[in-house]
Amino acid sequence: MPEVTARGVRFHVQTMEPSGTGFPDPPVVVFVHGLVLDNLSSFYYTLAGPVAAAGARAVLYDLRGHGRSERTATGYGAADAVADLFALLDGLGHSGRVFLVANSFGGVVALNAALARPDRVAGLVLVEAYGPAEQAGEWTEDMLNTLGKSALALEYERLADQLLEIGWRQRGRQAATADALINGTSLLDDLAAVEPVRPADLAAVACPVLAVYGEHSDVAEAGRLLLRSVPDCTLHVMAGHAHTVLREGTAELLEVVLPWLSHHTGTKVPVAAAGGAL
Repeated sequence: MPEVTARGVRFHVQTMEPSGTGFPDPPVVVFVHGLVLDNLSSFYYTLAGPVAAAGARAVLYDLRGHGRSERTATGYGAADAVADLFALLDGLGHSGRVFLVANSFGGVVALNAALARPDRVAGLVLVEAYGPAEQAGEWTEDMLNTLGKSALALEYERLADQLLEIGWRQRGRQAATADALINGTSLLDDLAAVEPVRPADLAAVACPVLAVYGEHSDVAEAGRLLLRSVPDCTLHVMAGHAHTVLREGTAELLEVVLPWLSHHTGTKVPVAAAGGAL
Protein backbone atom coordinates (compact mmCIF):
# COMPACT_ATOMS: atom_id res chain seq x y z
CA MET A 1 0.00 0.00 0.00
CA PRO A 2 2.10 2.95 -1.22
CA GLU A 3 -0.33 5.70 -0.15
CA VAL A 4 -2.58 6.24 2.87
CA THR A 5 -4.81 9.24 3.46
CA ALA A 6 -4.88 10.16 7.15
CA ARG A 7 -6.35 13.30 8.68
CA GLY A 8 -7.04 14.50 5.15
CA VAL A 9 -3.35 14.28 4.14
CA ARG A 10 -1.90 11.84 1.62
CA PHE A 11 1.10 9.93 3.01
CA HIS A 12 3.63 7.83 1.13
CA VAL A 13 4.06 4.50 2.94
CA GLN A 14 6.17 1.41 2.38
CA THR A 15 5.77 -1.87 4.26
CA MET A 16 8.39 -4.60 4.37
CA GLU A 17 7.00 -7.97 5.43
CA PRO A 18 9.03 -10.52 7.41
CA SER A 19 11.08 -12.65 5.04
CA GLY A 20 10.54 -16.39 4.98
CA THR A 21 7.79 -18.16 6.91
CA GLY A 22 6.84 -18.67 10.52
CA PHE A 23 5.68 -15.14 11.36
CA PRO A 24 1.87 -15.38 11.70
CA ASP A 25 1.59 -12.30 13.90
CA PRO A 26 4.83 -10.33 13.59
CA PRO A 27 5.62 -7.32 15.74
CA VAL A 28 5.22 -4.01 13.94
CA VAL A 29 8.22 -1.68 13.83
CA VAL A 30 7.55 1.83 12.52
CA PHE A 31 10.39 4.03 11.26
CA VAL A 32 10.21 7.82 11.74
CA HIS A 33 12.78 9.89 9.84
CA GLY A 34 14.24 13.37 10.35
CA LEU A 35 13.56 16.82 8.91
CA VAL A 36 13.58 18.54 5.51
CA LEU A 37 16.16 16.66 3.39
CA ASP A 38 15.27 13.34 5.00
CA ASN A 39 12.61 10.80 4.02
CA LEU A 40 11.82 7.12 4.47
CA SER A 41 14.68 6.08 2.16
CA SER A 42 17.20 6.77 4.96
CA PHE A 43 15.74 3.79 6.82
CA TYR A 44 14.84 1.78 3.71
CA TYR A 45 18.52 1.44 2.81
CA THR A 46 19.83 0.93 6.35
CA LEU A 47 17.77 -0.63 9.14
CA ALA A 48 14.37 -1.60 7.76
CA GLY A 49 15.46 -4.56 5.62
CA PRO A 50 17.44 -6.30 8.38
CA VAL A 51 14.61 -5.64 10.88
CA ALA A 52 12.11 -7.26 8.50
CA ALA A 53 14.49 -10.16 7.87
CA ALA A 54 14.65 -10.70 11.63
CA GLY A 55 10.88 -11.26 11.75
CA ALA A 56 9.17 -7.89 12.15
CA ARG A 57 6.78 -6.04 9.87
CA ALA A 58 8.64 -2.82 9.01
CA VAL A 59 6.47 0.21 8.27
CA LEU A 60 8.14 3.27 6.74
CA TYR A 61 6.45 6.54 5.83
CA ASP A 62 7.35 10.03 4.68
CA LEU A 63 6.42 12.67 7.22
CA ARG A 64 3.95 15.35 6.16
CA GLY A 65 5.57 17.54 3.50
CA HIS A 66 8.57 15.24 3.09
CA GLY A 67 9.50 12.77 0.37
CA ARG A 68 6.42 11.77 -1.59
CA SER A 69 3.89 12.70 1.09
CA GLU A 70 1.58 15.65 0.56
CA ARG A 71 2.97 19.06 1.45
CA THR A 72 0.41 21.09 3.37
CA ALA A 73 0.70 24.76 4.28
CA THR A 74 0.57 24.06 8.02
CA GLY A 75 0.70 21.22 10.53
CA TYR A 76 4.41 20.59 11.21
CA GLY A 77 4.48 20.70 15.01
CA ALA A 78 4.98 17.70 17.28
CA ALA A 79 1.29 17.30 18.13
CA ASP A 80 0.31 17.13 14.46
CA ALA A 81 3.12 14.70 13.71
CA VAL A 82 1.94 12.40 16.52
CA ALA A 83 -1.67 12.61 15.36
CA ASP A 84 -0.54 11.88 11.79
CA LEU A 85 1.38 8.81 12.97
CA PHE A 86 -1.52 7.17 14.78
CA ALA A 87 -4.05 8.08 12.08
CA LEU A 88 -1.75 6.52 9.51
CA LEU A 89 -1.36 3.36 11.59
CA ASP A 90 -5.14 3.15 11.96
CA GLY A 91 -5.44 3.50 8.19
CA LEU A 92 -3.04 0.58 7.78
CA GLY A 93 -5.03 -1.52 10.25
CA HIS A 94 -2.33 -1.49 12.94
CA SER A 95 -4.39 -0.74 16.03
CA GLY A 96 -2.17 -2.60 18.48
CA ARG A 97 1.11 -1.65 20.11
CA VAL A 98 4.08 -0.89 17.87
CA PHE A 99 7.78 -0.23 18.25
CA LEU A 100 9.04 3.10 16.97
CA VAL A 101 12.52 3.54 15.51
CA ALA A 102 13.29 7.23 15.10
CA ASN A 103 16.20 9.27 13.81
CA SER A 104 17.01 12.94 14.59
CA PHE A 105 13.76 14.98 14.65
CA GLY A 106 11.86 11.71 14.40
CA GLY A 107 12.78 11.27 18.06
CA VAL A 108 10.60 14.26 18.94
CA VAL A 109 7.68 12.50 17.26
CA ALA A 110 8.43 9.13 18.84
CA LEU A 111 8.87 10.43 22.39
CA ASN A 112 5.70 12.50 22.25
CA ALA A 113 3.83 9.55 20.76
CA ALA A 114 4.92 7.30 23.64
CA LEU A 115 3.77 9.88 26.18
CA ALA A 116 0.47 10.62 24.41
CA ARG A 117 -0.50 7.00 23.74
CA PRO A 118 1.36 4.56 26.01
CA ASP A 119 -1.25 1.98 25.06
CA ARG A 120 -0.02 2.08 21.44
CA VAL A 121 3.77 2.22 21.87
CA ALA A 122 5.62 -0.90 23.04
CA GLY A 123 9.16 0.44 22.79
CA LEU A 124 11.41 3.14 21.35
CA VAL A 125 14.71 3.05 19.51
CA LEU A 126 15.99 6.64 19.40
CA VAL A 127 18.93 7.30 17.09
CA GLU A 128 20.52 10.73 17.51
CA ALA A 129 17.13 11.93 18.70
CA TYR A 130 16.28 15.53 19.35
CA GLY A 131 13.64 16.39 21.94
CA PRO A 132 14.84 15.71 25.48
CA ALA A 133 16.10 18.88 27.17
CA GLU A 134 16.13 20.58 30.54
CA GLN A 135 14.96 23.96 29.23
CA ALA A 136 12.86 25.29 26.38
CA GLY A 137 14.94 26.34 23.40
CA GLU A 138 17.94 24.15 24.22
CA TRP A 139 17.32 21.69 21.42
CA THR A 140 15.55 23.96 18.94
CA GLU A 141 17.98 26.90 18.80
CA ASP A 142 20.75 25.29 16.75
CA MET A 143 18.30 23.43 14.54
CA LEU A 144 16.27 26.56 13.77
CA ASN A 145 19.42 28.56 13.09
CA THR A 146 20.59 25.92 10.63
CA LEU A 147 17.21 25.75 8.92
CA GLY A 148 17.03 29.55 8.81
CA LYS A 149 20.38 29.76 7.03
CA SER A 150 19.25 27.02 4.65
CA ALA A 151 16.08 28.97 3.92
CA LEU A 152 18.08 32.03 2.90
CA ALA A 153 20.42 30.03 0.68
CA LEU A 154 17.58 28.18 -0.99
CA GLU A 155 15.50 31.30 -1.62
CA TYR A 156 18.06 33.96 -2.48
CA GLU A 157 20.95 31.96 -3.92
CA ARG A 158 18.71 29.78 -6.09
CA LEU A 159 20.53 26.70 -4.79
CA ALA A 160 18.09 24.23 -6.35
CA ASP A 161 18.39 25.85 -9.79
CA GLN A 162 22.18 25.95 -9.55
CA LEU A 163 22.38 22.25 -8.73
CA LEU A 164 20.10 21.37 -11.62
CA GLU A 165 22.10 23.54 -13.99
CA ILE A 166 25.33 21.68 -13.24
CA GLY A 167 23.66 18.30 -13.63
CA TRP A 168 23.15 17.30 -10.00
CA ARG A 169 19.54 16.35 -10.60
CA GLN A 170 18.85 14.35 -7.46
CA ARG A 171 20.38 16.98 -5.19
CA GLY A 172 18.61 19.68 -7.16
CA ARG A 173 15.25 18.00 -6.63
CA GLN A 174 16.02 17.54 -2.93
CA ALA A 175 16.93 21.21 -2.63
CA ALA A 176 13.72 22.23 -4.43
CA THR A 177 11.67 20.11 -2.03
CA ALA A 178 13.51 21.61 0.95
CA ASP A 179 12.94 25.12 -0.41
CA ALA A 180 9.20 24.55 -0.73
CA LEU A 181 9.02 23.04 2.74
CA ILE A 182 11.11 25.66 4.57
CA ASN A 183 10.02 28.76 2.69
CA GLY A 184 6.51 27.75 1.67
CA THR A 185 4.99 26.29 4.84
CA SER A 186 4.66 27.03 8.55
CA LEU A 187 7.47 24.56 9.34
CA LEU A 188 9.86 26.99 11.05
CA ASP A 189 7.13 28.65 13.11
CA ASP A 190 5.70 25.28 14.11
CA LEU A 191 9.10 23.98 15.19
CA ALA A 192 9.81 27.13 17.20
CA ALA A 193 6.64 26.46 19.20
CA VAL A 194 7.55 22.83 20.07
CA GLU A 195 8.31 22.32 23.75
CA PRO A 196 11.12 19.96 24.78
CA VAL A 197 10.45 16.69 26.55
CA ARG A 198 11.68 17.53 30.04
CA PRO A 199 12.99 15.11 32.70
CA ALA A 200 9.65 14.90 34.52
CA ASP A 201 7.99 13.87 31.26
CA LEU A 202 10.75 11.38 30.47
CA ALA A 203 10.16 9.76 33.85
CA ALA A 204 6.65 8.96 32.65
CA VAL A 205 7.80 7.02 29.57
CA ALA A 206 6.36 3.59 30.30
CA CYS A 207 8.05 1.55 27.58
CA PRO A 208 11.68 0.39 27.21
CA VAL A 209 13.96 2.76 25.32
CA LEU A 210 17.20 2.17 23.43
CA ALA A 211 19.08 5.44 22.82
CA VAL A 212 22.00 5.55 20.38
CA TYR A 213 24.17 8.65 19.99
CA GLY A 214 27.49 9.45 18.39
CA GLU A 215 30.41 10.22 20.68
CA HIS A 216 30.90 13.62 19.04
CA SER A 217 27.24 14.43 18.43
CA ASP A 218 26.00 17.93 19.16
CA VAL A 219 22.91 16.35 20.76
CA ALA A 220 24.76 13.76 22.86
CA GLU A 221 23.48 15.38 26.07
CA ALA A 222 19.98 14.32 25.05
CA GLY A 223 21.12 10.70 25.26
CA ARG A 224 22.57 11.20 28.72
CA LEU A 225 19.34 12.88 29.82
CA LEU A 226 17.33 9.93 28.52
CA LEU A 227 19.56 7.55 30.49
CA ARG A 228 19.13 9.56 33.70
CA SER A 229 15.40 10.12 33.38
CA VAL A 230 13.67 7.23 31.56
CA PRO A 231 12.96 4.30 33.92
CA ASP A 232 13.97 1.62 31.40
CA CYS A 233 16.64 3.07 29.13
CA THR A 234 19.78 1.65 27.54
CA LEU A 235 22.29 4.15 26.12
CA HIS A 236 24.83 3.13 23.49
CA VAL A 237 27.48 5.67 22.47
CA MET A 238 29.12 5.09 19.08
CA ALA A 239 32.80 5.98 19.29
CA GLY A 240 34.14 8.31 16.62
CA HIS A 241 30.72 9.26 15.26
CA ALA A 242 28.72 12.48 15.23
CA HIS A 243 25.10 13.08 14.19
CA THR A 244 25.24 10.91 11.05
CA VAL A 245 25.41 7.52 12.75
CA LEU A 246 22.43 6.14 10.79
CA ARG A 247 24.23 6.54 7.48
CA GLU A 248 27.87 6.19 8.50
CA GLY A 249 27.61 3.67 11.33
CA THR A 250 24.89 1.35 10.02
CA ALA A 251 26.72 -1.90 10.75
CA GLU A 252 27.40 -1.05 14.39
CA LEU A 253 23.90 0.33 14.77
CA LEU A 254 22.42 -2.97 13.60
CA GLU A 255 24.63 -4.86 16.06
CA VAL A 256 22.92 -2.90 18.83
CA VAL A 257 19.36 -2.53 17.52
CA LEU A 258 18.66 -6.09 16.35
CA PRO A 259 19.49 -7.83 19.67
CA TRP A 260 17.50 -5.16 21.57
CA LEU A 261 14.46 -5.71 19.37
CA SER A 262 14.87 -9.48 19.68
CA HIS A 263 14.93 -9.17 23.47
CA HIS A 264 11.71 -7.15 23.51
CA THR A 265 9.78 -8.60 20.54
CA GLY A 266 11.00 -12.16 20.08
CA THR A 267 12.40 -11.55 16.59
CA LYS A 268 15.50 -13.36 15.41
CA VAL A 269 19.04 -12.11 15.91
CA PRO A 270 21.19 -12.59 12.80
CA VAL A 271 24.52 -14.27 13.54
CA ALA A 272 26.43 -11.12 12.62
CA ALA A 273 24.58 -9.17 15.30
CA ALA A 274 24.50 -11.85 17.99
CA GLY A 275 27.28 -10.16 19.93
CA GLY A 276 25.43 -6.86 20.30
CA ALA A 277 24.46 -5.49 23.69
CA LEU A 278 20.94 -5.86 25.01
